[in-house]
Amino acid sequence: MSHTQARIRKTSRGAGPNIEAESELSLQLLRAQEEERKRISRELHDETGQALMLLRLQLAMLGSENPACQEKVQQVTELLDRTIGGLRRIISRLSPRVLEEMGLLAAIRKEARELGKNAGMKVRLNLASDLGELDPEIEIAAYRCVQEALHNVAKHSHAHNVSIELWRSDHRLALLIQDDGVGISSKQQARTKGFGLTGMRDRIAVLGGTVRISSQAHGTRIRIFLPIGSTGAVRKQDAHAAAVAMTKPTVVSRAS
Repeated sequence: MSHTQARIRKTSRGAGPNIEAESELSLQLLRAQEEERKRISRELHDETGQALMLLRLQLAMLGSENPACQEKVQQVTELLDRTIGGLRRIISRLSPRVLEEMGLLAAIRKEARELGKNAGMKVRLNLASDLGELDPEIEIAAYRCVQEALHNVAKHSHAHNVSIELWRSDHRLALLIQDDGVGISSKQQARTKGFGLTGMRDRIAVLGGTVRISSQAHGTRIRIFLPIGSTGAVRKQDAHAAAVAMTKPTVVSRAS
């Protein structure tokens, strides 16, 4: 059980009116987490990233001034380039600029491209052409779920194909992510994936949504539904009711 879930379960036993306050607190914690991610990403970019780029420049100068060292400098430069690339990926995961600047659809497409490039998987996208105006917290939650799900796919699933579907209907946002991998087939994989999936479920529940996960021998399917108002904002009564829902276990089914 996560810390947030434990606090909400304790509150729900005592005083019903406090559930709304607990739900609001959870929402504030999520906002604080996102702000902290942004702060860390800025520091990594402005300090660590700039220092690595300066180091690369100095290595290039060293190689040009000392022909005898060029081969070794080249090897170190290649290692440094991989390090810089890894740092950029971390920065992107912490605070995706594409989400802030271009929106949810563009951010999901970018995650799909990176999965295909880095893991060699075929990704099929079926995204609504127009989601309307969405509250930033809804966009962030949906994006973080896609991010976490694709990370699990790349690390654990051994899948060849992944599909991501996103649509809006009846004042709710629906997200479906599925793969043709091995599924959650061992205790070790379940434990490793569980932390990310628990965080995903907590994030969605705070916004009044639901997460359904089914795992079989030929793949895993994650279905997420988020309630949104006429302008895309989360409905307050659904967020209030989600505090109790967070105490229920995630639904995970497995075929024999």
